[in-house]
Amino acid sequence: MPSAVLYRMILPDHECPYGRRAKQMLEEANFEVEEHILSSREEVEAFKAEHGVSTTPLIWVDGTLIGGSDDLAKFLVAHA
Repeated sequence: MPSAVLYRMILPDHECPYGRRAKQMLEEANFEVEEHILSSREEVEAFKAEHGVSTTPLIWVDGTLIGGSDDLAKFLVAHA
């Protein structure tokens, strides 16, 4: 079973729809998902700064950085 690491934002007042979509796509493609929740604005901003990205989620597949949910959708089509 392929594995994926997913970092996504779930704040008390907002769940990122792109992160939810990424998790759903991975599960539908039978990936084992290691999920990391960014649960505060501070965590989200620190994560984005650390990885040089402007949005979440961020996904790795088998140790390779794929990118966000749109990148994941393209990856899954290419590797179907």
